[in-house]
Amino acid sequence: MNLRPLAITAASLMFTFSVSALDWPQFRGPDRSDVSKETGLLRQWPEGGPKQVWLFKNAGNGYAGFSIVDGKLFTMGTRDGNEVLIALDAATGTELWAAKIGSVLNNGWGDGPRGTPTVDGGMVYTMGGQGSLICAQVADGKVIWTRTMKELGGQTPGWGYTESVVVDGNQVICTPGGKEGAVAALDKTTGATLWQSKEITDGAQYSSVVPATINGEKQYVQLTAQNYFGIAPKDGSLKWKMPFPGKTAVIPTPVVKDNFVFVTAGYGVGSQMSEIGKDNQPTLKYENKTMKNHHGGVVRVGENLFGYSDGIGWLCQDFASGEQVWAERSKLGKGAVTSADGMLYCLDEGSGTVVLAEASSKGWAEHGRFKLDPQSSIRNPQGRIWTHPVIANGKLYLRDQDLIFCFDIKG
Repeated sequence: MNLRPLAITAASLMFTFSVSALDWPQFRGPDRSDVSKETGLLRQWPEGGPKQVWLFKNAGNGYAGFSIVDGKLFTMGTRDGNEVLIALDAATGTELWAAKIGSVLNNGWGDGPRGTPTVDGGMVYTMGGQGSLICAQVADGKVIWTRTMKELGGQTPGWGYTESVVVDGNQVICTPGGKEGAVAALDKTTGATLWQSKEITDGAQYSSVVPATINGEKQYVQLTAQNYFGIAPKDGSLKWKMPFPGKTAVIPTPVVKDNFVFVTAGYGVGSQMSEIGKDNQPTLKYENKTMKNHHGGVVRVGENLFGYSDGIGWLCQDFASGEQVWAERSKLGKGAVTSADGMLYCLDEGSGTVVLAEASSKGWAEHGRFKLDPQSSIRNPQGRIWTHPVIANGKLYLRDQDLIFCFDIKG
């Protein structure tokens, strides 16, 4: 166990951020739904897209996303043979500090880290591509402790660790995978192991844990190549489990509404939705190949799911029934999506085109588009623009490897 000989001081424990409703403290936002609660955003973009506020050019390689809290943006990249946690001024793009995470993940689809940092109080927690998890001070990047997924019995997946960890109470929740327990809880102040979910020993895939309240009881929901399941926060004990026919790589984060859990994956797998009964017995409500989401994510807006489905295109799917509402294949290529103020922000991973569209059951309705310019010259030829869009405090943040863009979408 690699615990750094540093203690979180009383002063740092007392230091907390006032996370506003418009901040984005972790992957997929405050509630991991990828749906922002912001309002008053532009409903129509001008020709050429919204105004660019700044462009940062030194993020290095990687597909890491953004967390944004109290005027600071956190992401990961590469420098001098290391993966690093980077902090920027979210308003200006000025670099504030960088902290070492570990050695660089080398991968045929592009080197570097993949996950998104999580901000909690005066600390930021993040996992590099090879499974090094660090806790660093928001103020100056000082690393307080480090753990590795290998120490927890994990083995690095083929495309690297991509998980964005959860911080809940005094726990940091991560998914090392393996026979010692698929999911682990660490003490957020020291990094010490609190428990591992020994009833689930699946290998780590690429999805991230979702905290959820199911039947009035808090649970952590996770997806692997073999199962999706809920575990108890206090000790990692298994609450329920459903088999899942994952192939090659299982990436999208589960979508949870009330007692219903929706999961999807690419490589021809498709999607399932299960209802978790009051006795924690899951019942499969539907299974189909309508939504076959590879890695761009799925959002639920109202009663519908939106995302890109391999072979079908941009898709609106009824959450309750699983039936296709509409699909659009010709207007925009495969990519990632986020949502705010009743709109979808869709990113074409191939061209770097960004589209503002209605989150509507009536069909594809576009309200502006633009193309990222410039685009990275250091991206692996097999890589694409895979970092998910983020919306926080009236700004849209996008990334293409070393280049981080900020756009004003409030006007």
